[in-house]
Amino acid sequence: MILQKQYLLLLRTVLFILLSFDGFLLQAQVRGVVQNTEGETIAGANIVWAGTNKGTVSDEKGDFLLERVLGKTEIVTSYVGYVNDTLHWNGESPVVIVLREGILMSDVEIASRRTGMKLELATSNTELIGTADLLRFACCNLGESFSANPSVDVSYSDAATGAKQIKLLGLSGKYVQMLNENVPTFRGAATPFALGYVPGPWMQSIQVSKGASTVKNGYESITGQINIEFLKPQSEEALGLNLYGDSKGKAETNMDVNYHLNDKLSTGLLVHMENGFLEHDMNHDGFLDMPLMKQYNILNRWMYHTDLYALQAIIKGIGERRHGGNTQTFSHAHPDANPYSINIGTNRWESFVKNAYFINPDKGSNVALILSESRHMQEAAYGWKRYSVDEFNGYASLMYETDIADTHSLSTGISLNYDNFQQNYTLVADKPYEGADEKERVSGAYLQYTFNLNDKFVAMGGFRADYSNLFGAFVTPRAHIKWAPNDFFTLRASGGKGYRTPHVLAENHYMMASSRFIVIDEHLHQEEAWNSGLSSSFQCHLFGRSLVLNLEYYYTHFINQLVADLDTDPHSVHFHNLQGTAFSHTLQADASYEFSDVVSVSAAWRLMDARTTYNGSLRELPLTSHYKGLLSGTWKSPLELWQVDVTLQMNGGGRMPDPYMLVDGSLSWNETYKPYQILNAQVMRLFRWGSIYAGGENLTGTYQEHSIIDAANPWGGNFDSTLIWGPLEKAMFYAGIRFKFQH
Repeated sequence: MILQKQYLLLLRTVLFILLSFDGFLLQAQVRGVVQNTEGETIAGANIVWAGTNKGTVSDEKGDFLLERVLGKTEIVTSYVGYVNDTLHWNGESPVVIVLREGILMSDVEIASRRTGMKLELATSNTELIGTADLLRFACCNLGESFSANPSVDVSYSDAATGAKQIKLLGLSGKYVQMLNENVPTFRGAATPFALGYVPGPWMQSIQVSKGASTVKNGYESITGQINIEFLKPQSEEALGLNLYGDSKGKAETNMDVNYHLNDKLSTGLLVHMENGFLEHDMNHDGFLDMPLMKQYNILNRWMYHTDLYALQAIIKGIGERRHGGNTQTFSHAHPDANPYSINIGTNRWESFVKNAYFINPDKGSNVALILSESRHMQEAAYGWKRYSVDEFNGYASLMYETDIADTHSLSTGISLNYDNFQQNYTLVADKPYEGADEKERVSGAYLQYTFNLNDKFVAMGGFRADYSNLFGAFVTPRAHIKWAPNDFFTLRASGGKGYRTPHVLAENHYMMASSRFIVIDEHLHQEEAWNSGLSSSFQCHLFGRSLVLNLEYYYTHFINQLVADLDTDPHSVHFHNLQGTAFSHTLQADASYEFSDVVSVSAAWRLMDARTTYNGSLRELPLTSHYKGLLSGTWKSPLELWQVDVTLQMNGGGRMPDPYMLVDGSLSWNETYKPYQILNAQVMRLFRWGSIYAGGENLTGTYQEHSIIDAANPWGGNFDSTLIWGPLEKAMFYAGIRFKFQH
């Protein structure tokens, strides 16, 4: 009891001392919102104090929190396609900043944005990867946009197809709901290669939300959401061009152009062309390290707005060919050879229309109708194994939102989702195609209520009910709480349920790049899991500079999971319903600090413990690192004409699937893999017309040398290219140039 009193006295003393230092803690912040002249909010706007690099970024609703800087009263706001605005702050809060369309910002202004921003006013734990983050490295596509992000892991799914996958909260990316401008996308057959379908130069920003998310977008988010925002055509009429090439023989051309037909109607065109033309076999195992790939990608957007109505329409098309496998496939020296070849051809188109009717702008009352559809056609050949799919998805959502009072708001809506998979496959030699059609219709409704007490305390509760023709009725409850008692500390808590319909072959056909027998149980259940999380954010001044600290913990518990068992039989992969327990624990701490006006550093450390029951035994997930560390730094010249970015990733070791014994008594592969490091760096020179950049990836040269098991005998029973834990190539160097021309 005496010790308890002493601890309480010590705690009170420490709090009193901290609160007494006026220059140490952030004493006040400026709250506000950024809008355009039509009253539409602007997400991702750059807000800084004039003459400093102290600033923030507006969140998805245009809201922002800007920490005070003593002696500064002028706030400069900028955004691509709008004239910079300077506001003389008189001490009142909140403020409304209105930007008007005009001269494009130069890349110098874009690069000055503070990177890796947490959206402070967001109820959920959300991070914005803005333009500055996307310029720090080449970011040829979505999969390469997370190299400096501590939360999202990206790795190859196998050593033959070049497909990449993400992991969030220690679990596969299939448990992350992917959104294009808040419209669900990249489902089913698009999952294995989805990260390569979004060119980096097309993206305006990426929002990563962890844990249970809002019920507005459906029931599928289990570990979080990733929302992609493309470049917008309402910017000043201009033409952008990005040319890229690297030492692995990959060349890219990206173009963006926008045109204003009148003051209400504008359109934009995005074009991407990619070609990998060099064959390389770095580890001399007889297989290409990366398949040769060609991709053509085009997107056209139309935007129309009046005072009470807004319309957005997008249509996008992708054509892609991947050709890999045994190097004899590309050689004419052995015409009688029987090479192992991998060919994957994909044609995909998607479109969506978003309509918004503003009933009462003063109360935020509006009705929105979202309609989207996509068709994904893919033919894949792995040696003699074949898989083809023609997938159609249709989605409709009708939503209504309103502010009941200053502290109360309501959102409700109905939705309909339809999936149709027409599949054919050959998994056993000399057998004809088998069919496996899948159709699912899910209709649902949701209700979400938010209580907001001056942004100090926010409670959001949502509930949705859905009905599937395959799984019947199910409900999804979710809740979020945010507590910000002062301007330097924020605490968030979340909890909720998520579901997912598994499509085994569509999502995992890369497993055919092995001799493993693919065994799929009948009557697979819907995946179902609870996710709960707690996160905190602390901001302060240390030695006159801004220090931001974040700490978070998330727990995911599966009621049912689709288990991919690689352990019970090392020569097969068995997909079945969970028979036991499955969970994931994730603990992460990160910090960012500005050492000077030209140097900023961020660091992060994450611990993961993900386990699933295999054959009655609870074990760690294979090919999943125990920890991840990240150290990232940025240097900018005083005039911000030069920028240097360096990022070091430290990846922990992990468990391999159980090996088998070879004839000589040795194991087919090691039972574990060791920790490894990856170093990325880039130098960029900025001009008013654009920028020139050059850099390198995996400069440590770490790679998985024996990435393919029994590569010399791809037709034999031991061949396997799916046991990937690290990089597949040594250091890669690249260079590029960006142009921006006004019409």
